[in-house]
Amino acid sequence: MKTKRENPFLNLGFNVILPSILMSKAGDWFGIDPQIALVLALTFPLGYGVIDFCHSRRCNIFSVIGFVSVLLTGVIGLLKLPTEYIAIKEALLPLFLGLVVFISAFTRYPLIKVLVFNEAIMNVDQIGNQLPSPQQQFALQHLLSRGTLKIAGSFLLSAVLNFALAKYLVHSETGTIEFNKELARMTVWSYPVIVLPCTIVLMITLYQLVKQLTKLTGLSFEEMFVDTAPKNVP
Repeated sequence: MKTKRENPFLNLGFNVILPSILMSKAGDWFGIDPQIALVLALTFPLGYGVIDFCHSRRCNIFSVIGFVSVLLTGVIGLLKLPTEYIAIKEALLPLFLGLVVFISAFTRYPLIKVLVFNEAIMNVDQIGNQLPSPQQQFALQHLLSRGTLKIAGSFLLSAVLNFALAKYLVHSETGTIEFNKELARMTVWSYPVIVLPCTIVLMITLYQLVKQLTKLTGLSFEEMFVDTAPKNVP
């Protein structure tokens, strides 16, 4: 049975647009207390994550880290902890992910297998059949490990950018309207400033992986990837 694909517009709406509007405008429009506005804003990404998990019945470390990130943001705001905690939190989470990815590169299951080198995306068995010798299998494992290390580097880049963005945008006292507005700006700017460059690094890494696999196996791009096009039934 095919897994239903996530709707990117719903993802963007519930995780970025709606929380940003509530954090920046709820006080001005409805006179809502800043802490209540923060809680309402955070219920959207939290609720979306729970509903998505119930539908897909899948849980991965990225979803869990995102869930924890939202919860920590709420805790920092509600407990009125020092503003510096936001920047620390924004840096520590991708650093933790990067560490997990880095460690996986030295195991039999580097993260890149989860992201792309799996039966749902690539013809893993066919690629394996083209690499029968132990030396070729070692070369494949080395290729996957090297790609995983590059992905770990993208998380390090994300940690640096997260910290810099939080320090630049969030400086008001927690639990205030100004703090919520700054969080909203940070949420919006995180996509072009953080997500875009990290996505570019990931795409370059995957392109290099496919290019090296083509040389290693002799298979074409079309032969390596699973054909997801609907078949015409006569």
